[in-house]
Amino acid sequence: MSQIEQILQERILVLDGAMGTMLQRYNFSEEDFRGSRFKDWPQSLKGNNDLLSLTQPKALAEVHSKYFEAGADIVETNTFSGTTIAMADYGMEELVYEMNYESAKIAKAVANEFTLRNPEKPRFVAGSIGPTNKTASLSPDVNDPGFRAISFDELREAYKEQVEALLDGGADILLVETVFDTLNAKAALFAIEEVKEARNITVPVMVSGTITDASGRTLSGQTPEAFLISVAHLPILSVGFNCALGAKQLTPHLEAIATKADFFTSAHPNAGLPNAFGEYDETPEEMAAQIKEYLEKGLVNIVGGCCGTTPDHIKAIADLVGNYQPRKFVIPV
Repeated sequence: MSQIEQILQERILVLDGAMGTMLQRYNFSEEDFRGSRFKDWPQSLKGNNDLLSLTQPKALAEVHSKYFEAGADIVETNTFSGTTIAMADYGMEELVYEMNYESAKIAKAVANEFTLRNPEKPRFVAGSIGPTNKTASLSPDVNDPGFRAISFDELREAYKEQVEALLDGGADILLVETVFDTLNAKAALFAIEEVKEARNITVPVMVSGTITDASGRTLSGQTPEAFLISVAHLPILSVGFNCALGAKQLTPHLEAIATKADFFTSAHPNAGLPNAFGEYDETPEEMAAQIKEYLEKGLVNIVGGCCGTTPDHIKAIADLVGNYQPRKFVIPV
């Protein structure tokens, strides 16, 4: 049993909040994204947050530190778009390994620093593995329903490179998150299993789907229960949901899997729903009040925040969780 599994049996762990929300506060310019290394890059790079692992590493370390100071047990690497598939938009496919490696290395250095300060509260790094900007289950062309912009094997190969780099950089956990298409997630999970087998290692794996709207389904049409069944045969640490919805709207979907999953559960919702300007207005106090319902109902083992959440939101959640027992379930032998 891994260290993190042992801790999860004793208490609820806190995941960090939004990396993107925090990076926006720096108001980085095109020049800041480029740094000296990419000053002559032929394409615009502003908005390529994953690149900041190479050009603004101090900012990333600061964000991780703020989340750990707020009480987070786990921070995510700045690698949500860290695949050759997503980086093709910037012509940066060849930099994918380095981006993931450096991002994990930065997060791990900060985690080690906080663990040294307080060995009673070890800190962990979750390698963030996003869904990519392509879907294996749906056609992007309404006139050609059978067309697919990406294949399972193409996804698997892209994810494999990301997984290897995250592990080499020091990630303790792999987090396949914001899953809108379970087939994409399966490719990532398959790649993880390949790497584990090749290296003869075990790695805790978190899987987090996203319910895209009031229908209560993922973009590829699955209910929470169907999503759970789709990944339940794999050796994973936890299953849960993040993004798209606020904590309140996510509650029934979390309840649907918390009563059925025979592994740990997680949730990192947005700070409410976006306003007319695409911004998130829910205060830390408002969000914590809704997270409290998760805790009272015993729905989660890991909880944190997604879009719009800040260290203040995470502090409000971290202050709460110590008063509650983690969700209990029968661990299969």
